[in-house]
Amino acid sequence: MKVKRAFNLIYNSHCRSLSKNYQHNLALVFALKEINEDPNVLPNITLGFRIFNSYFDAKMTYKATLSLLSSQHQFLPNFKCGALNTLIAVIGGLTSLISAHIGTTLSIYKVPQFTYGSFSREQGNQVLLPSMYQMVPNEATQHLGVIRLFHHFRWTWIALFAQEDDSGDRFLEVLVPMLSENGICVDFTARLPVQKYVANDWDDFSRHKEFFAVYFDNKANVWFVYGEDSSMLSLRILLLVGPFLSFPPVHKVWIVTCHWDFASVSVQREWNVESFHGALSFTVHSSQPPGFNRFLQSISPSWAKEDGFIQDFWEQAFSCALKLSTIQGDNKEMCTGEEKLDSIPVILFEMSMTGHSYNVYNAVYAVAHALHAMYVSVFKHRRMEEGRILEFSDVQPWQLHHFLRSIKFNNSAGDTVSFDENGELNVGFDVTNWVTFPNGSFARVKVGRLDPQATPGNELTLNDDQIVWHRTFNQVVPLSVCNERCPPGYSKKKKEGKTFCCYDCAPCPEGTISQDEDMVTCIKCPQDQHANIKQDQCIPKVFSFLSYKEILGIALALLSISFSVITALVLGIFFKHQETPIVKANNRSLTYILLVSLLLCFLCSLLFIGRPSQLTCLLRQTAFGIVFSVALSSVLAKTITVVLAFMATKPGFRIRRWFGKQMATSVILFCSFIQAGICTIWLSTSPPFHDVDMHSATREIILQCNEGSATMFYCVLGYMGFLASASFTVAFFARKLPDSFNEAKFLTFSMLVFCSVWLSFLPTYLSTKGKFMVAVEIFSILASSTGLLGCIFTPKCYIIVLRPELNTRDQLIRRRKLKE
Repeated sequence: MKVKRAFNLIYNSHCRSLSKNYQHNLALVFALKEINEDPNVLPNITLGFRIFNSYFDAKMTYKATLSLLSSQHQFLPNFKCGALNTLIAVIGGLTSLISAHIGTTLSIYKVPQFTYGSFSREQGNQVLLPSMYQMVPNEATQHLGVIRLFHHFRWTWIALFAQEDDSGDRFLEVLVPMLSENGICVDFTARLPVQKYVANDWDDFSRHKEFFAVYFDNKANVWFVYGEDSSMLSLRILLLVGPFLSFPPVHKVWIVTCHWDFASVSVQREWNVESFHGALSFTVHSSQPPGFNRFLQSISPSWAKEDGFIQDFWEQAFSCALKLSTIQGDNKEMCTGEEKLDSIPVILFEMSMTGHSYNVYNAVYAVAHALHAMYVSVFKHRRMEEGRILEFSDVQPWQLHHFLRSIKFNNSAGDTVSFDENGELNVGFDVTNWVTFPNGSFARVKVGRLDPQATPGNELTLNDDQIVWHRTFNQVVPLSVCNERCPPGYSKKKKEGKTFCCYDCAPCPEGTISQDEDMVTCIKCPQDQHANIKQDQCIPKVFSFLSYKEILGIALALLSISFSVITALVLGIFFKHQETPIVKANNRSLTYILLVSLLLCFLCSLLFIGRPSQLTCLLRQTAFGIVFSVALSSVLAKTITVVLAFMATKPGFRIRRWFGKQMATSVILFCSFIQAGICTIWLSTSPPFHDVDMHSATREIILQCNEGSATMFYCVLGYMGFLASASFTVAFFARKLPDSFNEAKFLTFSMLVFCSVWLSFLPTYLSTKGKFMVAVEIFSILASSTGLLGCIFTPKCYIIVLRPELNTRDQLIRRRKLKE
C-alpha cells in the first residue's frame, strides 16, 4: 500500500476545443493510474497531476504557466505562502508555439518540460532547450522522410501548403531548397490561414478563396501540407465549399506531417473527408498499451468529480446536454450518462491510442522512472543535514534532469523509451495511410516506418502493396511529374525558361544507351558491346572475320582450290608433254617455276580465310609477297628470254654466251631474294600480329591481322608493282617480235591484266574494313593469278590438248617462215 506523497505533474491540455484531444487527458490519467498501482515503481510515492487549458492563446498559456509557480488557489508567482504546488515536470504543449510559450517561463526555473506535439529546435530559444524534452523527433527527420518518400514513388512535381505564420515561413525556407537539391520541383506554394475551431469562422477563407481557386485545376498530383490542426481547418472548409463555388473535384495524393489530424468539433462530424482518401502522413509512432481500451470503456460523466473537461467533451461527442449543464435554451437532448465512447465517430474520438496520446503516456512514465532512479539514489546514499535525514519530498525539479538524460526503459507496450543528447526521444515516425469510408469515418493503416537511426538511404521502409490510393487512381501508383518521363533509350533535354523538372526527351546518340527512365545523359557501352535498336541496353558485339562458314568465305575458298587444281592440271599437261616442240620452245624450267609459283599463289590465299592467329598473321603477307615475286620474276625472265632469243640471231651479237638457263635462273633468284630480304627485315623489326578492332564497326569486333609496319607492307606491294611494270614494259616492246606461238603478246596481255587488278586493289583495299578488306586482297590475288594463268597458258593448252597436229617441229618451222 503506497503512502500518498503527491508530486504534481502539470499537463497542458487543448481538449475544450476538440473532443478528440480529450484522449490526451485520459492517456495521462491511465499512465498515472498504472504507476501509482505498481509497487515496483516509486514505492510510498503517489504522483498527482493538474491540467490547464491553453485555449490556443498566448496570454492564457502564460497565465497557466505562472499559476504553476504560485500557491494553491492564489496567483502569486515566486512567493512561497500557503500550500504550495509540488511541481516536478510539465507536459505540453501540443503545438510548437504553445510549447515555446510554456518553455519561456519554465526555463528560468529549469523545470523539465515534455513537448508531446511537434517542436522545431531551430525555432526554440537556446535557453529553452536544456530544460525541454521532445517526445516527437525533430522536424528535420520529417523533412528527410518526405524527400525519401518522393524519391521512392519518383514524384518530382509537387504542390506545397504551409500555414500562414512564422512556423510556415520556416518550413518553406528549409524545405524548398532541400527539394531542389534532391531533384524535386514545386509547382506552386499556398498558405493556409490559421482558423479557430468554430464552424462558422469564414472570414479568413473568404479572403483566400480566390487565391486557392487558381490551384484546384493544377496538374501536380501530390500536395504536401504542413500545418497544425488549427490551420488544417482552412483546408477542410475550402474542400467543403469548393463544389458550391464551381471548383473542380480535388483528387490528389495528400502528404501531411505529424502535426495534422482529422480533428473536428461536433458540428463538423458530417463534413465529407473523402478527398483525403489515400493520404499518407508521418505520424508519431504509437503502440497500444494493454488495458487502455478497457479503461476507455469505463469512462462516464461521473467517473471523476475533479474532471473539469468531461462535460464539454461528453456534450460535444454525443450532441446532448448533461444534467450538469447550465446553458439555458439548449435544444439538445439530455444525455443519459450511459453512452459509450466506442459509438462516437472516429473523426471525433478514437478508441485506439493516438500518437500524441502515446507521447503523453511515455512522458509520464519517463518522469516516473527518473523519479524512481532518484529515489533509489537518495535512499542508497543517505545524507545527514542538521541532524535529520533528507526527505525525498525536498527534491527540486532541476534535479530531475540528470536522471532524465540517462533513463532507458521498456514501457508496457514493449517499446524502448530513452532520450538522445539533445533531449529528443529516440524514436522514428510511422507512415500512415488514411482510408476513408462513405459514412464519414476513417481508418489509420500503418504502411511503413521512418527510422532516422538507419543507414543513410534506408531510413524509409514502405509496404507498397498495403497502400490504398484515392479511388480516381484505380489503385495504380499516381504520377506527379511536370511531363511524361523519358523512356529508356532517351535522355532529358532542358526546356528553355522552365525548371529542371520540365524537359523534353531526346533520343540517345548512336552508340549510347539509357537503361532507366529520365536519364540525364546517355552512357556509352563498353568496348566489347554495342547498343541495341531501342538503345536501352548494351549487347555483346559479335566477332567478325572471313570465315569458312559464311558464303563469301566458302566462295573464295572454292575458287582458290579450283584454280589450284586447274594450275596443277596445266602443270601435269606440260610435264606429260614436256618433249613436244611447244613446251621446249617456251623454256620448260621457267614454265614449271611459273606454274608452281602460281599454284602456291592460289593456295596462299587460303591463309587469309578463317580466324586469324599469330602464325597465319606472320605467314600470309610474307608468303604472298615472296611467292608472287617468284611468279613475276619468272614472267620477267620469260620476257627477257624471248627478247634475247631473237637478238641472239643477229650477226655480231656479243652476249650470246650469256644467253641460256643460267641467265633466267639468275633473274628469278635475284628478284626473289630482294623480296625475301624485304620480308626478312619486316619480320625482324615490326612483324604482323593478331589484333582486334573494336571501333571500326558498331556491332562487331573485327579479328584481324595488324600488319605491324604499314611501310614494310607497302614496300612489299611496291616491289611487286616494280616487277610487274618491268615485265610489262619488256613484253610490250617485244610484242611484235616474230614468234610462232606469240609468247610476247601473251605475256604483255597477262601483265596488263595483272597491273590493272592491283591498281584497282589499292583504293578498294583502303576504303574497306574488316573481313571485306581481306576479301578484296584474296580477290586481287586470285584475279591476278588467274590472269597470268589464263593469258599465258590457255593458248598452249589448247594446242597441246585439242590441236596436237600443230604441236610438231615442222608446223613450228612453217609458221615461223610464214611470219618472216
